[in-house]
Amino acid sequence: MKKILVTGCAGFIGFHLCENLLKKNYTVYGVDNLNNYYPLFFKKKRLNFLLKKKNFFFKKIDISDVKKISSFFELNKFDSVFHLAAEPGVRSSIIFPEKYINPNIVGFFNIINLVRKHKIKKIIYASSSSVYGNSKVLPILENHKKIPESFYAFSKYANEQMAELYSKIYNIKFIGLRFFTIFGEWGRPDMLIGKVISACIKNKKFDLNFYGKHKRDFTYIADAIDMIDKVYKKNLKQKHSIFNICSNRPIGLKRIVNIFKMHFKNIKFQQRKHQLGDVYITHGSNSRLKRIIGPISITPINQSLIQTINWYKSNLNFINI
Repeated sequence: MKKILVTGCAGFIGFHLCENLLKKNYTVYGVDNLNNYYPLFFKKKRLNFLLKKKNFFFKKIDISDVKKISSFFELNKFDSVFHLAAEPGVRSSIIFPEKYINPNIVGFFNIINLVRKHKIKKIIYASSSSVYGNSKVLPILENHKKIPESFYAFSKYANEQMAELYSKIYNIKFIGLRFFTIFGEWGRPDMLIGKVISACIKNKKFDLNFYGKHKRDFTYIADAIDMIDKVYKKNLKQKHSIFNICSNRPIGLKRIVNIFKMHFKNIKFQQRKHQLGDVYITHGSNSRLKRIIGPISITPINQSLIQTINWYKSNLNFINI
């Protein structure tokens, strides 16, 4: 039975990835530092759910602590690594850039260096659509110019450069995943969908940036996990491959608000100007991914939002939103 390490296992995407791997009978080892970038109870609830599975093993580790993460690699012989652990947040990284050095750059280096030392065959790591900045050429292809406009985006682009060097020098197979706006059940409460649901449930206003003119390539978590699962199984020839994980269907925030209005009659929002670090539109092309994994199933936005809203409504006591 394959042993797979997932860093950032208590995060939104990491949790769903672990759940998917466990369903396929892999043995999954998860690490997470359980920081409080957003309410910690969300991460603990996700983690408690995973800990009920017999093939899941967890260790609280900060990946920037080279001694602790090295010991964990020594004790367990992993077949593959999914590296998702990172400090998130475009806007936060503009205010507190110093918080992104250790987890996003030092931590990434520690993981890939341990992959090298332990001769692990494959590492799949999380990058971000933010590396493209405010691209004027849409949809964005993976080879488009990278213009990071926040320290978070820079840290992710630095990860890609490190992966490129390691793949060439040490003959390690890397797969980088540039995530666009992922949402769904168990989603991050600090992102738009989570904020809107929380505001509606609490009968409060939420801030609608740039007067709702932004467009985002919203990608449902189940669709994203399916893409990851399929590309992981492929025996790629390239030593370092990068893919957009996106729906290729940008949607205006006003349309999102209108869908919410059908489910929450008390929805209230406050329009405000463009915020520093926000890109105006994200629109990724998934044509490269399709060439590798075949047709991609994209859940219609109305359906995926309804499923997300219904999950939150049915788990109010459980998640303590």
